[in-house]
Amino acid sequence: MHHANHYYGHTYVLARYCGYQGADPPRIHGYLQHGWNIGDGLAPDHEFVPGIPAFVWSERTRRRAWSMGRRQVYVTGSPWAYLLAMTPDDGGTRREGTIWYPFHGWEGQHIEGDHDRLIAEIRDTEDGPVTVCLYWQEYRTARVRRRYERAGFRVICHGYRGGWWRDLDPLFLDRQLAEQRRHRRVASNRLCSALLYGTLAGCEPAVYGDPMQLEGERDLFGGRPRIRRQWSAMHGKSVDPRVAYEIAADELGAEQLLSPSELRFLFRWHEEAAA
Repeated sequence: MHHANHYYGHTYVLARYCGYQGADPPRIHGYLQHGWNIGDGLAPDHEFVPGIPAFVWSERTRRRAWSMGRRQVYVTGSPWAYLLAMTPDDGGTRREGTIWYPFHGWEGQHIEGDHDRLIAEIRDTEDGPVTVCLYWQEYRTARVRRRYERAGFRVICHGYRGGWWRDLDPLFLDRQLAEQRRHRRVASNRLCSALLYGTLAGCEPAVYGDPMQLEGERDLFGGRPRIRRQWSAMHGKSVDPRVAYEIAADELGAEQLLSPSELRFLFRWHEEAAA
């Protein structure tokens, strides 16, 4: 099983949906899409074994993967959509303010951009309390975290995504969902997984500000220009929440969720149960 299948506790969420109660989820026989992207759903920096199935979030992504020569690609819907299905919103939490996700780097590439300019634009735009959620890498970088703290924002981190089967976090997405349901708006300087998650969870979305960039970033599959062109309805300081919700539901496969028995069959979890 590819270690990225465990990112953000994805396999744990899917295992819960399928009725598994143990501390360790079964292994997925295949590659699970772990983040929203505009390519075939799989990370371009990972090596993949030919002939092993891939499980993607949406029909749109499956069609792109097919056009790029990938076969054995199945639409399962995103782990986030399954989590929402298992955790309905009872409306008991009063929503206020904005949860803001600055575009982030990762272990192999750091972010380049003007955080102070972004902070100024956030303060000029948002009319309520702001929670800034940083990726663990930026959160642990004091000079970045303190800029947002000094601006008067509440600064949090959902946690570490896990990697190479270590430091796994089964409740990463649960914490993210709880935070998003506290807020009326969700915003970022790029269209990203967290922005789509918040939209599907009932937040009003916005995409604005300096998009920043990664060190040595390349615009794969059309990159940033294509994102702004193809998903233009998601960009702006105020967007139509109904249109945005439909887009998020489509990209996250919210209407294409499989039954527990279907997932167990695709992931070959029925074989492990039989063993």
